[in-house]
Amino acid sequence: MGQLTIKEGKLLLKAYDKGNSENTIDYLQYLITESPEQQLLLFWDGATYYRSKEIQGFLDEVNQGLTIDHWKIRCVRFAPNCPEQNLIEDIWLQAKTWVRHFCALIPSFSHLKWMFEWFIRHTTFDFAALGIYGVFSKIK
Repeated sequence: MGQLTIKEGKLLLKAYDKGNSENTIDYLQYLITESPEQQLLLFWDGATYYRSKEIQGFLDEVNQGLTIDHWKIRCVRFAPNCPEQNLIEDIWLQAKTWVRHFCALIPSFSHLKWMFEWFIRHTTFDFAALGIYGVFSKIK
C-alpha cells in the first residue's frame, strides 16, 4: 500500500500480500506512527474493504471524541470511474515503466519486485496532476 505525500512528493510504501481490511488497518497505524502529530487526509479508491466494519471501527476509535476538524484520519473517496483523480496510478505507471527498461537484465521476479520498490522509495514524484489536490499533505 502506498500514500503519496503531496507536498514532498514521496510515497510511503508498505508491501502486503493482498489488500484487505486487516492490512489496511495495519497501514493506517503505520501512517500514524510516521506522522504522530499530523492530521491525515487520505483519498481512496472504491475498494470495498475500505468501507468494512473493521476499518470504520478503527477510524471511529482513532477519531473518538474529536470534532471533524480535528480528526486524526479523514478519508475521502474518489468519484466512481474517475481514474484521473487517483494519482497513485501515475506513480505505479512510472515505476512499471522504469522497471521495464531493465526487465531483460532482471534474473527473477523477486529481483523485479525489489527494483520496483527501490524506485518507489527513492523517487521524488513531481508531475502536473499533483496540483489537483493542492498542498494538503504535511506528512514527514
